[in-house]
Order: sequence, then structure tokens, then C-alpha cells
Amino acid sequence: MQKVGLLLGRSARAWRSVRMASSGVARRDPLANKVALVTASTDGIGFAIARRLAQDGAHVVVSSRKQQNVDRAVAALQGEGLSVSGTICHVGKAEDRERLVATFWMDKAKEESMKETLRIRRIGTPEECAGIVSFMCSEDASYITGETVVVGGGTPSRL
Repeated sequence: MQKVGLLLGRSARAWRSVRMASSGVARRDPLANKVALVTASTDGIGFAIARRLAQDGAHVVVSSRKQQNVDRAVAALQGEGLSVSGTICHVGKAEDRERLVATFWMDKAKEESMKETLRIRRIGTPEECAGIVSFMCSEDASYITGETVVVGGGTPSRL
């Protein structure tokens, strides 16, 4: 019976640790010096994700198909003191997607600051990210389960 009590106590402590980590209590600004592009992020789940990423220290670019939705979301999040900008983006339109990505690289100071955090001192290319996605979808990765692969140019990361 004493063993059961010990196991339950350990489980409760482990759950408390996981809960604290997921709520941001355990660490401060885990996403500092990162930029997050969040599509469909002016309402609902997308807005909640944008808020959480910004609360965790990322600069967030919110997007929506309608400018008034972008303006409303940016105002709300900036009103909370979060680092946020926004742009319209219809993900079905190539030119909108390109503009979305081109938006915390237009700020050269932010780009240079970001490069300083990377061990290879440069911004990655979409093709470099695509390679790992292709690998993870292939049979070569069939024995990999439950892993997190960080494609981050050598930036220190903890998940």
C-alpha cells in the first residue's frame, strides 16, 4: 500500500510539472528572438495560438483575409503589451503567402538580431525546411515515433 502512495505522489508531482511548463510558469520567454507567422489568427483557435506564442516571447505576425480582422486582432494583442504585427493573407493566393513571409524580414534590424542567435549566422531557406518534412514522410523515417525535430540553424532550443 505504501508503494501505491509513493507512485500516486510521484504522478501528481509529474503532472504538476507538466501543467506548469505548459502554462508558461516554469520558464520565461521560451520563444524570445523568434518570429511566428500564424495564418487565420484573428479569431478562435488561431487567435489563441497567436496570443500564446506572443506571451511566450515570439514576435507574432497575425493574418486574415480581411484587413479589419487583422487590425482588430493586432490592436487587441498589442493592447496586452504583446509584440505583434499583421497583414492580410489569403493562403490560397501565392502572392499573399509571399507577402506574409516577407513581412520580419522587412525589418533589417530584427533580421540581424535573429541571425545573431543562430549558430550558422544566416536565415534558413524554405527548401532546407522541406527536406526534413520529406524525410519524416518517407519510409526512411518509419521507425521514428514521438520525436521532435528542430530545424533551427543551430539555435538553442528546448521544447
